[in-house]
Amino acid sequence: MVIKKPKQWSRQVTEASHALELEPGVFSWEDPRKIAESLKRSADGSERRKASPFASAMSMLNFYINRAGRQLSGERRRILEATKDELRELYGKPRRNKP
Repeated sequence: MVIKKPKQWSRQVTEASHALELEPGVFSWEDPRKIAESLKRSADGSERRKASPFASAMSMLNFYINRAGRQLSGERRRILEATKDELRELYGKPRRNKP
């Protein structure tokens, strides 16, 4: 018997993650700080995550960016990349060095 994988498994992970309860549409928001604050709230409040709150929030953000790939507009990618720096600031982590 052949078992078919769902075509939109990444969408399912984003919407029904067992690690974080995300606010609806969080990755479509325009303000990197608000996105980061929402991810932080979700990660800090989750009792099901396996990693630290910072790692869980950053992982979910990276997962979304990687799965969207070339479908992300330049502006959307810029906003989400800026969200990484906002997350680092919220968790007291050093900012990354930009090339």
